[in-house]
Amino acid sequence: MYFESRGQAGQLLSVGLVEKYRYENCAVVALSDGAVLVAEQIASALHCIMMMLLTEDIPVPGESVSFGAVSQDGDFTYNSAFSTGEIEEYTSEFHGYLDEQKREAFQKMNRLLGDGGLIDVNLLRDRVVILVSDGLDDSSTIDVVIDYMKPIRIQRLIIATPTASIQVVDRLHVAADELCILDVKPNFMGIDHYYDNNTIPSHDETIAKINQIVLNWR
Repeated sequence: MYFESRGQAGQLLSVGLVEKYRYENCAVVALSDGAVLVAEQIASALHCIMMMLLTEDIPVPGESVSFGAVSQDGDFTYNSAFSTGEIEEYTSEFHGYLDEQKREAFQKMNRLLGDGGLIDVNLLRDRVVILVSDGLDDSSTIDVVIDYMKPIRIQRLIIATPTASIQVVDRLHVAADELCILDVKPNFMGIDHYYDNNTIPSHDETIAKINQIVLNWR
């Protein structure tokens, strides 16, 4: 399944979500700048707040897999696809590299966040939380987000994404109360591959979208 844009994919996702959650107390949380383009369509249709949670993947050197990811609070979560033995092996082999990448990722997110931050956990409590991505081909982002959400009392956790790999969906079934996915790929080709238009707004434009979401309710 291919999409004209992330906005179109968000519109398609919102149809099923509105049918079930139009009158529920919801909060939409985007997981990247690209995901905001998907999430704003959902938040607009549901007439709910939208926030953004920054995470940063830490890649394994020379391999197309991720160690895990760092949240905007600086907490690191290993990729759940790794066994305990694999984690120990990677940590031993790349200890210095891993620590340096964690520091760089946290510094990068702090520069993006500035003084304010983009997510308010107080606005998530006791709500139906819809985590939105523009595509999931690796579980590391979801792993760190789930860890971030654990201390927060919420009603229900929904993960919405236009596309995801089979491996990630297996993980999502365990992590979330409900999945809203338009297409599951046995061979994921990369997020941009599934969109004709891959224009992503600047981070400043993304923050403006989040701040203006109430004006876009329909």
